[in-house]
Amino acid sequence: MVDSADSLPACHAELDTTGLYCPEPIMLMHNKVRDMQEGEVLRVVATDPATTRDVPKFCGFLGHELIFHCEQDSRYLYYIRLG
Repeated sequence: MVDSADSLPACHAELDTTGLYCPEPIMLMHNKVRDMQEGEVLRVVATDPATTRDVPKFCGFLGHELIFHCEQDSRYLYYIRLG
C-alpha cells in the first residue's frame, strides 16, 4: 500500500460515487472494472461511510489491490490496482 498521497500512481480511470449509498458504489465499481485491464489503477471517490468496509472486501474478493485509501472532508478516496 502507498504510504502517502504524494506517492500515488497515475490513475487510468476515475469513478465518483459522491452522494450514493450502499450498494450503489460497489455496483458501479463492478461495472467500471469490467472496462479496465489488469494492472490499471482506478480512483474512486465516495461519501458513504460503508465504503470503508465494502471497498476492501471488494478488492479482496476480486483479487484487486487497494493501494491507497484516506478520508478527507467527509469524502473517502480509494486507489485500486486491478488484479
